[in-house]
Amino acid sequence: MNAPILDTFLFVALPYVCLFTFLLMTIHRYRAQSFSYSSLSSQFLENRLHFWAVVPFHYGILAVTAGHLIAFLIPRGILVWNSHPLRLYVLEISALACGLLTLIGLGGLLVRRAMTSRLRRVTTVTDWILFGMLLVQTAGGVAIAVFRPWGSSWFASNLSPYLWSVLMLNPDLSYVTGMPILVRAHIVLAFVIIGFFPFTRLVHLLVIPNPYLWRKPQVVRWYGRR
Repeated sequence: MNAPILDTFLFVALPYVCLFTFLLMTIHRYRAQSFSYSSLSSQFLENRLHFWAVVPFHYGILAVTAGHLIAFLIPRGILVWNSHPLRLYVLEISALACGLLTLIGLGGLLVRRAMTSRLRRVTTVTDWILFGMLLVQTAGGVAIAVFRPWGSSWFASNLSPYLWSVLMLNPDLSYVTGMPILVRAHIVLAFVIIGFFPFTRLVHLLVIPNPYLWRKPQVVRWYGRR
């Protein structure tokens, strides 16, 4: 498969397959298995490492996702903000810190599930695949921030127009064909994760109550025969 055909598959065909799968299967799962829209919390099985893994992961990934969405929705605003060097440094350092926070939390989640026998028994193959993809994607994002700096600017100037062209059903490959291989792989894996989304516990993000982020900790008691 030569480069132009490969690029067409990865950055034209694959995005639409993943987006179509996301929309169709998310709706189907909600209609057919609405009670499965849950994070399947394992806090009652192990609580010592739960806090130190889940909290940094959630806050880190929410901040990183919000940053990507802002750069996608208002790219000109990001470029105007970055026109001042100090503001650019603040944004880049903050993004890297949030990426590292996500990576640390995700590593804690993997260690927690690998070391706790009760968690291993309730962890499915789908869960391990999801954790693996998120780990690679997060580590790749941190690597891009370190080795390909000023990502907020080139995301706004190149990747945002490409993503908009995909949504407008007129994908423009000129924005991504010249990108480094690390960035291109990051884009492809992002679409794969979106396509895999409806089959995982990530669907709870669509129905999560916002107060969950700042509510007081809840005590869970397990009743049953010894």
